[in-house]
Amino acid sequence: MILNYAALVILIIGLTLVFYTFIYIHDIPYAIAKKRNHPQSEAIHYACWLSLFTLHAIWPIVFIWALIDHKPIPVRITGGAGDGEDGLQGRIAALEARIRDLESGAAKGKN
Repeated sequence: MILNYAALVILIIGLTLVFYTFIYIHDIPYAIAKKRNHPQSEAIHYACWLSLFTLHAIWPIVFIWALIDHKPIPVRITGGAGDGEDGLQGRIAALEARIRDLESGAAKGKN
């Protein structure tokens, strides 16, 4: 009789450990995102919980998402050294003239 109760206690403890391990594993991407100060850490957290309902089918995607480094890339368009508004307008005019020359050459080639 006592062995039946001991088996029941071991079964309950084992199932509880499996359940909490499952929850812990599914929350790893959120912990990584939070540690790295990821700008979308809350979305990653919700995606982790959503992965429970998909039986962890999307968990690898969420894990990769948490590992991606989201640093903004600075983008600056310059016309070159010392080019102001006039320099850009001159370059645009030169490109337009080149396009006209190419179009007229293509029209002559067809005739």
